[in-house]
Amino acid sequence: MAKTKTTFFCQNCGNQAPKWLGRCPACGEWNTFVEEVVTKEEPVAGNWRPTATTKTAAKPKAIHAINYEEQERTLTPDSELNRVLGGGIVPGSLVLIGGEPGIGKSTLLLQIALGLKDMRVLYVSGEESEQQIKMRAERLPTPISDCYIMTETSTQNIFRTVEHFEPEILIIDSIQTMHSSLVESGAGSVSQVRECTTEFMKYAKENGTPVFIVGHITKDGSLAGPKVLEHMVDTVLTFEGDRHTTYRILRTTKNRFGSTSELGIYEMQGTGLRQVTNPSEILISQRDEALSGIAIGSMVEGNRPLMIEIQALVSVANYGTPQRSSTGFDAKRLQMLLAVLEKRGGFRLGQQDVFLNVAGGLKVEDPAIDLAVCAAIVSSYEDISIPSSSAFAAEVGLGGEVRAVHRVEARISEAEKLGFKEIFISKYNIKGLDTSNFKIKIRPVSKLDEVFQGVLM
Repeated sequence: MAKTKTTFFCQNCGNQAPKWLGRCPACGEWNTFVEEVVTKEEPVAGNWRPTATTKTAAKPKAIHAINYEEQERTLTPDSELNRVLGGGIVPGSLVLIGGEPGIGKSTLLLQIALGLKDMRVLYVSGEESEQQIKMRAERLPTPISDCYIMTETSTQNIFRTVEHFEPEILIIDSIQTMHSSLVESGAGSVSQVRECTTEFMKYAKENGTPVFIVGHITKDGSLAGPKVLEHMVDTVLTFEGDRHTTYRILRTTKNRFGSTSELGIYEMQGTGLRQVTNPSEILISQRDEALSGIAIGSMVEGNRPLMIEIQALVSVANYGTPQRSSTGFDAKRLQMLLAVLEKRGGFRLGQQDVFLNVAGGLKVEDPAIDLAVCAAIVSSYEDISIPSSSAFAAEVGLGGEVRAVHRVEARISEAEKLGFKEIFISKYNIKGLDTSNFKIKIRPVSKLDEVFQGVLM
């Protein structure tokens, strides 16, 4: 009979300890350690386990002697997902997708499963019944392909089915509902999540079958379960957005087969998720009249340039300390840009409330929108509108200088495609730039004063 082992796990980060601790030494959270009974048993008939045992020790091999062939990826009907994954689904990959409840994780994967023609897809759900999944599938416009539904939470039963069914793609919804009989703890616990993920990882690698896993998140937005969960999988995708709005953003935080800076944008509709092929049009609001405090900046996410709308509101602070609030933009960087405007530009913003918003619900980290942020703030402060045909793409330094940014050609091309008449960039980006290729007017500047004289004076 197997020996029972008791272990304590932190429910916040998955840290393991031999005894109970009041505060986790890894993440610093209090009262998060819980006791779990872990019992290792011998595999029984029907359990999926590696069939081959290593009889000889592995030998080192020179890197030039290793044979390598480019793996052929599986392209899905979703071009946004293909881009985020780095060009399609890699055989034998383990992909983890997380997000808020109701954000659309299950809908996205069901659309992919239904849209893959001539491929046997097994969709395993531990949260919904077959009838519930069928109801959601009926609302989707995607034609039903060779997609099979299975409602099961035991990994042993899943592998028994997989052994005979031999799917080409396996989808698990979700890993927190899976339960392995090899671990004596409840579903969703740290040890269960780790054990079940290990079993699916071994299955994916040894059979070359791509496996998609849906993961829950905690109240602070991180993936639930041990941190090792993110290290075990090949790709980690996060589905972001407010479930009360229509737009969703699919980001990559880890990708062994592609870039981690790509994103996909979707619109949630009654018939499922619609791909947004031109996100710049939805990120820029349509206005009938000119308003102050609005500027259009250019950002780059992965290989995709986007034109986004920066909204600023500056008003007199009547109640004590002035407020500094930003949505979708780093608050500390906003403080820095306000200090630059006051010190180098001469704008008295010390007694002003400043509110900044990135339209569309995006979270922007590209420093190239600094110039657009400064222009929007000054526009609201002076109550002078910026022409809707002007765009900005430059970083602002502490000395008030306008600094160069990368991929300026792609930014200019995107602005020209959307009908902008002029774009302000750093004069240091002009070197090596063939301006004859663009019809849009390029305005190179070196200081903030030149920008404000060009659009506000």
